[in-house]
Amino acid sequence: MRIIESVPNFSEGRRPEVIEAIMKEVRRAGPARVLDLSSDADHNRSVLTLAGEPAAVRAAIEALVAACLRQIDLRSHRGHHPRMGAVDVVPLVPIRGVTMQDCVALARDIGAAIAGRHDLPVYLYEEAATAPHRRDLAAVRKGGFEGFAAKMGDPLWGPDFGPATVHPTAGCVAVGAREFLIAFNINLTTPDVEVANKVARAIRHSSGGLRFVKAMGVMLEDRRLAQVSINMTDFRRTPLHRVFEVVRAEAARWGAGIAGSEIVGLVPQEALLDVAGFYLRLENFDPDRVFERRLEQAETASEGS
Repeated sequence: MRIIESVPNFSEGRRPEVIEAIMKEVRRAGPARVLDLSSDADHNRSVLTLAGEPAAVRAAIEALVAACLRQIDLRSHRGHHPRMGAVDVVPLVPIRGVTMQDCVALARDIGAAIAGRHDLPVYLYEEAATAPHRRDLAAVRKGGFEGFAAKMGDPLWGPDFGPATVHPTAGCVAVGAREFLIAFNINLTTPDVEVANKVARAIRHSSGGLRFVKAMGVMLEDRRLAQVSINMTDFRRTPLHRVFEVVRAEAARWGAGIAGSEIVGLVPQEALLDVAGFYLRLENFDPDRVFERRLEQAETASEGS
């Protein structure tokens, strides 16, 4: 099978009935598998993980966009996470039997389709970007929903598809193709969000920190804890345990510790095995010694014989 993963982020994390109405439309769209849904009230955002054949994933994304435009009005939306759209970002990730270029082509097809159907400005990012300054999602999103009308006045920031005016309730959407991303949040033992901002500044690549790391400080109002919200864009070259240890050291400089961490959405098994190997100090560790992996290999061999 040809398998693509998509992890759309949409701007609703507080109203369960709205999230369920949106998900009902996604499930009705066809055979794409809904692997995970994570909603966060502080961020006021939901992260959906889909996988399936390219056509099935495309149908699910188009249904998601249509449902979000009916259910979400950004004029009354508030949350800690930056956003420029009701459907904020739609990444496509090659998993099996497809190439990155296949995902780039699909991203452009989806972008053109939703722009034409909904009169919605669409920006292409990462591998699908049409210019170097549009590759980075943070650069595309900068300004947010409220500031995007002014941003569009710059000739460098006209949309790739759709009108050069912000949709009045749904804003804009970024559609792209990229490698696997891990959304990894670390909660600190302090209510001081400025400490989280300092730690985020120390670890994110754009301010001189770790390569393949994006980070920002967020306040978790319900828990009275500051959070370092992290996106890891290449866990093989900058692994989870390295980020965790640098956050621990930086937080200690400001008198804070780590209260806990969380992964939003799904995570590759390989990333967690790397963490196990590091903290257990396993010598000459071979991931194929994991029982489930060996069993899967045996089953695959049996099916092929």
